[in-house]
Amino acid sequence: MLAVRLNAAGGVEASAKLRTPAGAGDVIEAVLAGIAHVVEGTSESSATLPLGVGFPGMLDRKGTAHFCPHLHSVDGMDLGRLLAQRRPPGTTTLVLNDATAACWAEHSVGAARGLDDVLMVTLGTGIGGGLVASGQLFEGSHGFAGEIGHMVVDPHGPPCPCGKRGCWERFASGDGLGRLAREAALAGKLDGVVKAAGGDPEAVRGEHVTEAALDGHPEALAVMEEFAWWLALGLANLCNVFDPAVIVLGGGLIEAEQVVMGPVRRNFVDLVEAPEARRTQVVPALLGEKAGAVGAALLAAERAA
Repeated sequence: MLAVRLNAAGGVEASAKLRTPAGAGDVIEAVLAGIAHVVEGTSESSATLPLGVGFPGMLDRKGTAHFCPHLHSVDGMDLGRLLAQRRPPGTTTLVLNDATAACWAEHSVGAARGLDDVLMVTLGTGIGGGLVASGQLFEGSHGFAGEIGHMVVDPHGPPCPCGKRGCWERFASGDGLGRLAREAALAGKLDGVVKAAGGDPEAVRGEHVTEAALDGHPEALAVMEEFAWWLALGLANLCNVFDPAVIVLGGGLIEAEQVVMGPVRRNFVDLVEAPEARRTQVVPALLGEKAGAVGAALLAAERAA
């Protein structure tokens, strides 16, 4: 969980990173603690600062969390109301999906600045998404737009925390990379990666295979190539539907840009419809892990103005 305070130009003046708690009530306390940390030391009262909060999962326009597959403790909570109750009277509070917020940040001050049609894909435990269309944030009729990680790409695939099977994020997220790596390890491959994971193939995680790929290990690079194919498959499907000017990839995996972006771009060209007619670029995010917090803060300020 990350909190930021922005200056008038949208730059980050202060930030605080906190552990995301499991308990629903503790989530609210962690958000408030993060706010207190970034406001501390500023001459501006926290009561005058619009509050924007990004959460993973399906949040409606009022800030109620209807379904959060990776944080079920907040399912059904009216996060907007609960936060507003704990903030000084008159303070505006905006709660929205974190990947939607990240998309707005990259569109406003990041990798997609100046472009009106943007798709954001965030790769973490799962896959989140956000969309800017004709310069406007697209949230859907209920506020649930952007749940792209739960496109089903293999109806007979592995179970997903959402309750379905074969969702895109089971193959192309950080957890998905770990699953692909464990399958390779259990097949007798990735000996060096297994050793780095303590000798247990079931203990292999995405970061283990990423590090090995960065070191040039052929079997690890082969796993990354498979991962890139699955990622590019979803990107191609989304591009066929939305025709964005740019697709921005964010999340921790993109820090390994040299072993991710090349294979993704190559497979994307192979999989998207009529690649010769398209000008859609696939680019890494500029704002890193702060994108969701920056976007929530920008939107809160814009809507309070």
